[in-house]
Amino acid sequence: MPSDAATAAAGMEPEPELDHPKPAAAAAGNRKHLAMLERLSKRSAAAAAPSSDSSSASPVEDFLSRFAAAKLAAESALSACRASADDASLAAAAAAIDDLDRLVAEASHALPPYELRSALAAAADLRAAHRLAASELRPKKTFSFKNKSRAPKNTPQDPPTLPSPPPPEQPKPTTLSAILPGFGFRGRQGATLVKDLRVSNDKDGDFTLADLVSCEVYLKGKCRALYVHKLRDCRVFVGAVLGSVLIEDVEGCTFVMAAHQIRIHEARATDFYLRVRSRPIIEDCSGVRFAPHALKYDGIEEDLRESGLEEETGNWANVDDFKWLRAVQSPNWCLVPEEERLQIVDISEVREQEDS
Repeated sequence: MPSDAATAAAGMEPEPELDHPKPAAAAAGNRKHLAMLERLSKRSAAAAAPSSDSSSASPVEDFLSRFAAAKLAAESALSACRASADDASLAAAAAAIDDLDRLVAEASHALPPYELRSALAAAADLRAAHRLAASELRPKKTFSFKNKSRAPKNTPQDPPTLPSPPPPEQPKPTTLSAILPGFGFRGRQGATLVKDLRVSNDKDGDFTLADLVSCEVYLKGKCRALYVHKLRDCRVFVGAVLGSVLIEDVEGCTFVMAAHQIRIHEARATDFYLRVRSRPIIEDCSGVRFAPHALKYDGIEEDLRESGLEEETGNWANVDDFKWLRAVQSPNWCLVPEEERLQIVDISEVREQEDS
């Protein structure tokens, strides 16, 4: 009977007369085996699928690799600057650190907080080292100038004369503002300063505002990076910044701008109306307030779109205070109450003036 043959087949070698039913059984077994292998293969593929999450980490790894190379280049430029001690090497070091800042700015919205803080701290250390190198270079020139002014004392026959009264004191750039990169406005008081970067020969470059007192500044168009140092009682309106904004030592000012990254150091009693891709960063600040972007001029939508800033992220209200690590709200910043906020400021009719 068939059941006897199957039983016998399970315990003994196949006999010649059973060769015909065996291939069908083997084929069925092979199909089951192949199906099982296919299921295992699918499971393995499914288990490997989360590796796509690792691809989300690859931009971070790529950034860290590029940042390490840019940091090494900046450090090498600083070493060359100390060795040669000339303006050319000083400018080359500043350019290398600018590249590092732009790299951080471009990736800041995708970086985890720890990597962002570490990168910002490293860039800030290099910037401080550059300032120190510049300050060591500048005094040597002023000292040699003083030696020249003493030369007339070597003529003994000349009777002593009273020194001539000094010329009226003008706003002078500080050592830091003198070495900040890019063109811009420096050392002005009570002026209205207008620049249309869309028609400038230096468009899409770096721009600097330094040592300004009671000035109104209007910048239309785009710039690559913006450096702000030592402003008092100023109102600043900026179209779009392709990279980062660094603001240092400002008081009693109002800033309206859009940028990928904004870092603020030593600001006091100042309002910021921002559109920013990453969270604004403050350090050593007090009495600073934040509100949404409030600027308009003909063509600003195109400038924002070309700069990747057409989207309102809401990050203007997500401020990181690097000097306040507690879980409660930092006392150094707050939001501008709605009833006190600026309405949309339209600067379309503000025209560029000759900078005298």
